[in-house]
This record gives sequence, C-alpha cells and structure tokens, in this order.
Amino acid sequence: MTFLATGARGTADLRHAYLAQVQRRRLYSGLLTILFVALMVSGFQIAQARNAGDFLNGITHIFDFPADIVDEAIAKAGNLPGHIWDALPPLIETINIAAVSTLIGTLLGGLLALASTRGLAAWPRLIVVFRRLSDVLRAVPEIVIALVLIFVLGAGPVPAAIAIALHTAGATGKLFSEVNENADLKPVEGLASVGAGWVQRMMLGVLPQVAPNYFSYALLRFEINIRASAILGFVGAGGIGYELKNAMTFGQGKLDEAAGIFIVLFATIVIFDQLSGVIRHRLTYGDA
Repeated sequence: MTFLATGARGTADLRHAYLAQVQRRRLYSGLLTILFVALMVSGFQIAQARNAGDFLNGITHIFDFPADIVDEAIAKAGNLPGHIWDALPPLIETINIAAVSTLIGTLLGGLLALASTRGLAAWPRLIVVFRRLSDVLRAVPEIVIALVLIFVLGAGPVPAAIAIALHTAGATGKLFSEVNENADLKPVEGLASVGAGWVQRMMLGVLPQVAPNYFSYALLRFEINIRASAILGFVGAGGIGYELKNAMTFGQGKLDEAAGIFIVLFATIVIFDQLSGVIRHRLTYGDA
C-alpha cells in the first residue's frame, strides 16, 4: 500500500509539474504575441509618420507598378524575345559572380569551420576567435559590404563577388562547424597515433565524412548567391541587377525590357533551384 501511495504521489507531482510547464509556455507565448503586435503597430505608426502620413494610402497602390510592367509587356509582346536575348550576357555575369563567390566563400567557410570545432581545431585556444569572426562575417549584410567596397574599388562585379564571398564564408562556417561536430573522431585519433599532421588528419579523417554535407550546403548557398548578386546590381555591382535597375529607372517605355529581365531571372532561379535540389537529394539519399 505504501508503494502504491508513493507511486500515486509521484504521478500527481509529475502531472502538476507538466501542467505548470504548459502554463508557463502559454504565458510566454502570450507575452511574445503581445510584444509582436506592439512592435508591428509601432512600426506602422513610424512608417506613417516618416512618409508624411501617406504610408497607409500608398500601400494600397503597391501592385500598380507590377501591373504597369505586365500591361506594357503584353502591349509590346513582340519585343520580349529580343529583351530576353539581350539579358543573357548580364545574366552570365551574375551567375559568374555567384559561382566565384560561392567557391571562395565555401573554401573560407570550411577553414573557419575546421578551426572553430572542438576536437578538430589546430589551435584550440583560438576557437572562440574563429567563431566570432564567422559570426561577424555572417551578421553584416552583403549589400553593406558591397557599398563599402564600391566606394573603395569602384563599381563593378569585383566588389559584389568579394562581398558575397565574405558573407558566404560566415554562413557556411557556421553550417560546416555543425556538420563537423557530428563527425566520428576515431579516424582522426588513429591518424594522430601514427604521426599524421593536422592537414593530413583533416583531409583523410574528417573531409571524407563531411564532404557530402559540405557540397549540399554549398549548392544551397549558390542558389542564395544568385539572388544576392542580382540584388547587388542595384547598387552598381554589375550583372543583371544593374540592367534591371536601369530599365526600372526609365519607367514607362522601358518596362517591357524590365519584364524580359524578370522572366530571365525568374527562370534562372527556378532552374538552379531544381537542379541543386536534385543533386542534394542524390547526395543525401543516393539514386533513390
């Protein structure tokens, strides 16, 4: 009987603790919801004040510009093939920027990841330094880095490639380090026992385990970097974004050209998204 009573009290205590935890979660969720709503209301009020009271009126016309592009594209449908053809050279430049920045960024990210993973780092005391460096590179937006580099180096694709590569290094450094933490250290310890150096341990003991995940994340970053390189064209970094900015700046009369660029850009992003998705699926699940 004593055992049954003790078990009943334990069950009651467990149920009470569970209900208390549920209530705390509901309280925290309610507080976060209130905070979110307050921030949204405050943001709309600030936007309304900054736009001289025209924000709420202007937001109702948000689809006017896309409608103008569609109307002009339909009216000048015969010009779309030519505009699409003219958009291919800057598109190739955009893809080149994304490819180069992805390659350089993932290489730097891999080094940052290996240098900031416990059990793998060549300099364990500097793990915190490399992690903070990865955080800084990831935290600063590409457009901010690009604007600074354009001021120093001038407009063109080089500042865009450097900016995207630095941001990619920070992002992949974080992702790769999480992959490294799941690596089996027994091969590394075995190589160390026969006198292998750090580079040999990483090349032979770690990279064969993590390479598929590295490549999968690199493909994902390549998709993101295509979009980023197109956006950076708006600040003078070259590529298809620069051509789109010019077409949109001229407005009426050039909107059919903007439509052609939109079509090319959308098709490119969809194609690379599907292609990288297929490759990532095969890396993860094989040929199934």
